[in-house]
Amino acid sequence: MPRPNILYIHSHDTGRHIQPYGADVATPSLQRLAEEGVLFRQAFNVAPTCSPSRAGLVTGMCAHSAGMIGLAHRGFQLKDYDQHLVNVLRREGYRSALIGVQHVAPSSGMIGYDQVLPVASNRAKHVAPVAIDWLRKAPQEPFFLSVGFFETHREYPSASDTSSRYVKVPAPVPDLPETRGDVADLQASIHILDEAVGQVLAALEASSHADDTLVICTTDHGIAFPGHKCNLTDRGMGVMLLMRGPGEFAAGRVIDGMVSHIDILPTLCEIIGCPTPEWAQGRSILPLVRGESAEVHDAVFGEVSYHAAYEPMRCVRTPRFKLIRRFEERRTPVLPNCDDSPSKTIWLESGWGGRWLPDEELYDLWFDPQETQNLVDDTAYRAIGSKLRARLERWMRDTADPLLQGHVAAPSGARVNPQDGISPRETPLIID
Repeated sequence: MPRPNILYIHSHDTGRHIQPYGADVATPSLQRLAEEGVLFRQAFNVAPTCSPSRAGLVTGMCAHSAGMIGLAHRGFQLKDYDQHLVNVLRREGYRSALIGVQHVAPSSGMIGYDQVLPVASNRAKHVAPVAIDWLRKAPQEPFFLSVGFFETHREYPSASDTSSRYVKVPAPVPDLPETRGDVADLQASIHILDEAVGQVLAALEASSHADDTLVICTTDHGIAFPGHKCNLTDRGMGVMLLMRGPGEFAAGRVIDGMVSHIDILPTLCEIIGCPTPEWAQGRSILPLVRGESAEVHDAVFGEVSYHAAYEPMRCVRTPRFKLIRRFEERRTPVLPNCDDSPSKTIWLESGWGGRWLPDEELYDLWFDPQETQNLVDDTAYRAIGSKLRARLERWMRDTADPLLQGHVAAPSGARVNPQDGISPRETPLIID
């Protein structure tokens, strides 16, 4: 097929908390996108933190290979911005534009976009109109347009006084009046996101590019609730991924094979007919989309190094099992790595800060999809644990994970919170 335009729509902190994945929140625009395209039920990030996750998608590499082991606005960067997707596409004749959030560089000018359009803020109310105007005037040569929304990051808008009566509080957060109100506010933010996505898609459909544009809609990681964002559970690593466009990306299909954000770059390379860069670690997902294969991965991997604070963790996930390893002696939660919220306050007041964390966790996801029963000491799962442990170590070696050498240092000038703090809003340390 002819080289398609690419419209990359991405949100903050949404996970899979949208209607097409069964969440109890109406998202008609995203539902329509899913019904007209391809929905990936088992899509995962490379890291459940903002910049590392996005770096994985735009480079096709795990976070530490890309160099993004922390947050861009706190002083972390990619090793080489020439490895960013927009620069791969430029060499193939694509024009690129950025509107709204990017979060993989301290400055948007470092990345390589042909255009970085000014917006009053990264909120949907300011991003969507600029994207709509750009699509009305889109170039005739193939384009890559990145539209990044701040939603559904905290702080949320306030929901109506009655909306919290009817929400479902996601595990492992307890169902209490305070947490129901918190979820209702999240869903108010989701409604804003969904409306903005619908407006952008309507502008695309009204343009001359409606039939030759591949839409990719995803997010960075799970929702900003305790036990979700910045955790290597599926609640942190699982992401929405909807794709719609010409050729195979149509007809309301659902795919259950595991895919990773690192697969987007190789997939686009295959679609446009250019070589996949030698640094890419992902695989094209077109065999899944074409029905040629049920799987492109028998395992996916995730990591955390820095969020607000240092908390080194790695994991391997197969279709049935997951192994999570912590790499420091600390065995209590790193509280600054959870965003402040009414739900977090409930946990803090209930003694969360003193709860013990194991150095390894092993879960059988078919019997325990909520990842609550750690089987690492269960003799029936000893062989599984050993196999996954070896698989994780091999991946770390193959990708030259700096954690194999011990403590991973933050770059000079980075801002890092102490591990024994409470909030990410506390004054961070400046790394010399």
